[in-house]
Amino acid sequence: MLLREAERPVRVLRTLAWPASVREEFFARGAAELPRPSYAPVDPAPTLAMVHQARSLADGDDEIDSWLRRQAWAIELGARMLAAVGTAEFSPLSVELYGEPATQLPDQASTSLDLARAFETTLGMAATVNLGPARELDAIQVAERVRRAVDRHFGGDAPEVTIVDELSANALAQTGEIKLRASARFTDRDAAQLIQHEAFIHIATSLSGRAQVDVPILGAGHPGVTRTQEGLAVFAEFISGAIDPERLGRLADRVLAIQMAQDGADFLDVYRWFGDRTGDREQAFENARRVFRGGTLTGGAPFTKDVVYLDGLLRVHNFLRAAVATGRTDCLRLLFAGKLDIEDIPALCHLSAMGLLRPPRYLAPWAEDLRFLVAYLAYSGFLNQVDLDKIRTHYRDLLANAPPVADERVPIARRTGGDAVD
Repeated sequence: MLLREAERPVRVLRTLAWPASVREEFFARGAAELPRPSYAPVDPAPTLAMVHQARSLADGDDEIDSWLRRQAWAIELGARMLAAVGTAEFSPLSVELYGEPATQLPDQASTSLDLARAFETTLGMAATVNLGPARELDAIQVAERVRRAVDRHFGGDAPEVTIVDELSANALAQTGEIKLRASARFTDRDAAQLIQHEAFIHIATSLSGRAQVDVPILGAGHPGVTRTQEGLAVFAEFISGAIDPERLGRLADRVLAIQMAQDGADFLDVYRWFGDRTGDREQAFENARRVFRGGTLTGGAPFTKDVVYLDGLLRVHNFLRAAVATGRTDCLRLLFAGKLDIEDIPALCHLSAMGLLRPPRYLAPWAEDLRFLVAYLAYSGFLNQVDLDKIRTHYRDLLANAPPVADERVPIARRTGGDAVD
């Protein structure tokens, strides 16, 4: 309970938010000067005091005490990061919490930057392929789709779905409410992504976590769980068939932009880069804002949170594959028990054995029946052993003299809209 109370003031995105006036002033000055955001000061002392007290109670060497100390560390780091907003000290704390584009995965080789570059290359080569039209939807149509899905899935716990005039993003989800901006335009895939990502993962794990009366910290969305939560949510988009090339491109661009900022690009550099990719000045501003909120706008010290979408996807997918390959499918549904990190799973197994962990209150539809998921992961695990370089060479040579198939050439829409999900 101490840690749950300690994390309550650590509201990262709320603290780092820029009011609409910052964007308006930026464009009023011709988009030629750095934005001028300001942040309310954050006093980390109350959080640090509670964290210190909680840490003193978790002084054992078992899995549960180690897990609690990790929670304390993440909450403390989040509080210290928010106390450093707008300074050069902010970004190193962000890297400690969320990682950076070059952070290595447990295989000590792969990084989210590698995946972002691979997506950029592959999507670029597929840019002239006709993938079929995307059906456009307005906020009313999307709201109806989301409302039907959450009512069916959550019953009496379903979040309210509302349409509002003012919202910084196209959509925003909280445990009790999903908001859509009235003026936003969506595609059919945006609607599916919103349902899979926000409702079936973020809202579901919030509700399951809040039901953990013996382990209340599992109801807290503190920075230490962000990587796994977002990775699981993006994996949900994949496994449910909701993902599309435009969404992949936007996720990759976030990582590439953070790397640019780390290498010294300032806000204007990144804003113009996004402008070239999106052709939309307001979307370019919002994309650049994500990279620089909380950090310094002159370059070298970005907010690195957005690496977690690809980094977390790689970690979650690899964990799921390894769990199946090693015969630990019993652990798969623990990911829905609340707000947690993959490294917390052993502690949750112990808590479950002690009768202190309740089964997840809600599972995503694709996780309710493990037959498909286990079959997919078993096949996916084998594919990892295949030498893709040799396969690629074989089929490249096979198709070398084959003429292109006649088709209507419609380029992939590249990052032209904002994400329906965060």
